[in-house]
Amino acid sequence: MKQDLSLICNSLSETKTLAGCFASLLRAGLVIGLDGPLGVGKSAFSRFVIQSAVGTDIDVPSPTFTLVQTYESADGLSVMHMDLYRLEAPEQVFELGVEESFYEAANLIEWPSKMGAYWPSDAVMIEIAFSEGDSRHFSFSAPEAFITALSVELAKVGLEISA
Repeated sequence: MKQDLSLICNSLSETKTLAGCFASLLRAGLVIGLDGPLGVGKSAFSRFVIQSAVGTDIDVPSPTFTLVQTYESADGLSVMHMDLYRLEAPEQVFELGVEESFYEAANLIEWPSKMGAYWPSDAVMIEIAFSEGDSRHFSFSAPEAFITALSVELAKVGLEISA
């Protein structure tokens, strides 16, 4: 059963903190979709998650042109960062190796709607929207256990969940 959670990050620092909480929950087989308009911060959030999981000194470019970037954490977790914006048909995702990565890696996927019917129903979805000023509204939809674990991590760092 899916559950929802939302919060507002009022600064880049809060977004980095949120990404750190999120990164602590990464595991092989986790599929995460990032949706929202151009320029809202999908790549920036992904970068912060990857840097938190792999190392803050690592360069994490947007995979807009390469479509896929792969990273390895110190404990051996592969993190795949995909940008599907340029795909023209859902079937093209198979050329990127999603079948293997959905089992063997944690997957951060921008523009998940490009996968059409191939999008896994148990995936974590993150909707990012512009909010007042430079703030961003994050909405998470995920299995209940994931939302519970994320809520615990957010409480540890003092980020407040929106009503």
